[in-house]
Amino acid sequence: MAKSSADDAELRRACAAAVAASGARGEEVTFSIRVAKGRGIFEKLGRLAKPRVLALTVKQSSRGEANKAFLRVLKYSSGAVLEPAKLYKLKHLTKVEVISNDPSGCTFVLENTVMLDNQVSTQDGQETSVVTQTERKVTVTVENDLVSQAKEEEEDMEALLDTYVMGIGEADAFSERLKQELVALEAANVYQLLESEPLIEEVLQGLDAASATVDDMDEWLRIFNLKLRHMREDIASIESRNNGLEMQSVNNKGLMEELDKLLERLRIPQEFAASLTGGSFEESRMLKNVEACEWLTGAIRSLEVPNLDPCYVNMRAVREKKAELEKLKLTFVRRASEFLRNYFSSLVDFMISDKTYFSQAREFANELRASTKAPKNPAVWLEGSSGSGPNGSNADTSTVSDAYSKMLTIFIPLLVDESSFFAHFMCFEVPALVPAGAPNVNKSKSGEDDADDDLGILDPDGDDKPDNTSAELGTLNEALQELLDGIQEDFYAVVDWAYKIDPLRCISMHGITERYLSGQKADAAGFVRKLLHDLESRISAQFSRFIDEACHQIERNERNVRQTGILAYIPRFAVLASRMEQYIQGQSRDLIDKAYTKLVSTMFATLEKIAQSDPKTADIVLIENYAAFQNSLYDLANVVPTLAKFYHQASESYELACTRHISSLIYLQFERMFQFNRKVEELTYTIAAEEVG
Repeated sequence: MAKSSADDAELRRACAAAVAASGARGEEVTFSIRVAKGRGIFEKLGRLAKPRVLALTVKQSSRGEANKAFLRVLKYSSGAVLEPAKLYKLKHLTKVEVISNDPSGCTFVLENTVMLDNQVSTQDGQETSVVTQTERKVTVTVENDLVSQAKEEEEDMEALLDTYVMGIGEADAFSERLKQELVALEAANVYQLLESEPLIEEVLQGLDAASATVDDMDEWLRIFNLKLRHMREDIASIESRNNGLEMQSVNNKGLMEELDKLLERLRIPQEFAASLTGGSFEESRMLKNVEACEWLTGAIRSLEVPNLDPCYVNMRAVREKKAELEKLKLTFVRRASEFLRNYFSSLVDFMISDKTYFSQAREFANELRASTKAPKNPAVWLEGSSGSGPNGSNADTSTVSDAYSKMLTIFIPLLVDESSFFAHFMCFEVPALVPAGAPNVNKSKSGEDDADDDLGILDPDGDDKPDNTSAELGTLNEALQELLDGIQEDFYAVVDWAYKIDPLRCISMHGITERYLSGQKADAAGFVRKLLHDLESRISAQFSRFIDEACHQIERNERNVRQTGILAYIPRFAVLASRMEQYIQGQSRDLIDKAYTKLVSTMFATLEKIAQSDPKTADIVLIENYAAFQNSLYDLANVVPTLAKFYHQASESYELACTRHISSLIYLQFERMFQFNRKVEELTYTIAAEEVG
């Protein structure tokens, strides 16, 4: 039913706002009308549903295309505001006309073309239908705001109207006839229900029986469910107890294994207990005693926290066994201390009673004192005093080197044997040392001293296995240091005495010590190796002291009164270098080369300073001394690389001095000619050429 006129401006504005809110752009509302949907085809006006608004919009095309028309269905929201519900596209719309003779006042016609006649009928009631007829008799039904084709329904309606020979305008008669048909159908339906009552009774009985059976089955299922629940609980309880028993069995097995291991640690072998408590210390029994001590040490360590689980430490059996092992240790230590005390007492008594034990060394010491005597005045090698050579340079001091070599030959093997005996006696796990006189596999083929044989390592198995006893070696060397500390002072005294006799003998002593160090391979004799290193350092320090004194002697020439000719230290250095080369004896040249470098550098620096004291004779002094240096060291420079380097340096300095001296002589002889030439050149710049003459 229409609620307002078709040209209601307020309704049109509301429709335009709703269309714009929906997102449509450029659409203009040309027609809007309120309608109401009914619940049937021919319902009464008193049974209206929610109102709707039909709005016809046109969209203008900006690209020259045909305008588009849309039929929009709008509904009221909860706030009485229109909002879009459905959209229908209409093509070729030519006419919109409201039928004036319709009693409801809600029927209108949409005409598109001459060939197409659209009729939209809106009836008051629950349903709203729009019927469109074409030449092909195509019917379009709009119901609940949806448009769909319903050709079959139109045909059924026409067949129904043909049956009663009625037209569309005879609506009251058609409604009355439909009511009669409805009453007849209801009566037939009641009669049919009465006839089917016995069947319904049978069906109800069957349903009752089925319900009873279902109830019985439900009861049985509840019973079975209860029994199954109890069975599941029993099974879970059995599984839990079974898992507990399995875990207990595994734990018991592990506990038995741990107890067996602990009992194995706590067991004391009978033979070891007998050796520790009452065994003898004879040579034949020493190996068993050592094995028993090693086992006792390992057993005590195995019962300490790092090697034993802390949970076992406070067990009574472990505490008792540890106390028993401590008692065994104290017993063996007391017996061993008493044996060592008696053994060393007898050994010392024997050595004191044997007066000829060190007769060879004593005789050699007396002979050495008689044949050598330290000079009252130290030798002066490079000082510019009168005399052609150093003091005492002609004396034979070879006995000094022989004494030092013999001292090492005698005492180094003794110290090595002492270290080996101490390591063996104290049961250190270190390689055995080669005894005196045994062949040394590490000895080189260059003819080294045979004394090196006493310093090698003897591999008893011959398989050259790597030594992994660094901790044992460290402890052994510390013990040897404490045992033999103080004996090195006697060696130092010999080195100092040899330096006073002849400082150049430090070179040969350094070579002897170096050979002993190169042959020293025994890690067990760490004290001996350290002693040799200390001797080498002391010899190097004494020789460096001699070189420093020689440098001071050279520098004292600078402070003397004017000196001419060849300086005294130039030829004396050649004699000193010859003596030093005699004492090298195939050793490394590092010590000698450093001495050469320091001495020659000091000599050249002092020579330059002396020459600069008198500029008139400076070049002559340099020429004479550099020439003397080259003449005196020509032979040595051919065999000694370090001296060859300084020889070439002196040659270059000699050439420079000659060049300067010749230039000065030329300038002195032709000085007036040079002055005349210079004045002529000046006149060529100051006087024009045409003025000359």
